[in-house]
Amino acid sequence: MADSERGTSGYRPGYEVAAEQVLELIAEMRLRPGDRMPTEIDLAQRLGTSRTVVREAVKILSALGRVRAQKGRGLYVADDEGMLGTSRLAAFFLPTDLDHVYKLFEFRRAQEMETSRLAASRATPAQLKAIQQAAELCRHGFESERGDLFNEGDDAFHASIAAASQNMFLEIAVREARRLQAQSSLIGLGGSIGGHGAKAVEEHDAIYQAIRAGEPDAAAHAAGIHIDNTLDDYRKEIQQRIFFRAG
Repeated sequence: MADSERGTSGYRPGYEVAAEQVLELIAEMRLRPGDRMPTEIDLAQRLGTSRTVVREAVKILSALGRVRAQKGRGLYVADDEGMLGTSRLAAFFLPTDLDHVYKLFEFRRAQEMETSRLAASRATPAQLKAIQQAAELCRHGFESERGDLFNEGDDAFHASIAAASQNMFLEIAVREARRLQAQSSLIGLGGSIGGHGAKAVEEHDAIYQAIRAGEPDAAAHAAGIHIDNTLDDYRKEIQQRIFFRAG
C-alpha cells in the first residue's frame, strides 16, 4: 500500500531529519522543560541546513509537544505535563534511538498485556463494542490503503482496551507511552504503517476475541505477541533508514 511503500523507500524529508537532530541537540545541551533553545538561525547554522527546513522541523516538534514557540520570545523546550513528563527518559526521548525505542516497547508490552488481561475480566458490553469497532476501523484503513484511518483505528483500539481495564492509571500510562511511540513513527518512520500492517489487524482480532471470550491469559498472550511483532517491524524500518542515511 502507498504508506507502507513510503516506509521502505529510504527517503526522508529534510525537515524530518532536522526534527530528529533538534531533539538530539536538546539532549546534548541538557535542556530541561521550560529552558530556552537556540534561535532558528542558530539551529540552522548548527545543523548545516536552511532556516526554512528548521522552521518546518519546529512545526513538527511543536505538534508533538516537544518544543514550544513563543512569538517574539523564541523557542523553548515544552513543559510536558503528561504522566511521564517528569522522567529523564521522557524528557530526552529520541524517536530514532533504538535503545530508547526498545525500552519504550518493554514498557508498552507490560502495559498492553495487563490492560488486555484486565479487560477480559472487566469489559462491559459497551466497551467490547468500542474495541470491536476500533479493530474494524483499523482493518478498513489497511484494506483501503488509508494510513490515517489505520492509525486512527489503532489508537482507538489500544485506548478502548485500556478503558475496558477500568484502571485509570493504566489508561493514562498507555496513552502517554503511545504518544512517545507516535513521535518515533512520525520522525523515524515518516508516519508509515510499515510491513506489519496486515499482521496487526489479525493480531487485533485475536486480542479482541480473547477479551470477548473472557479469557485473561489468552488476551495477555495475544497482546504480548502483538507488541513483539510491532517492535520487530519498528526495528527493521528504523535500521533500514539508518543504513540508507549512512550510505
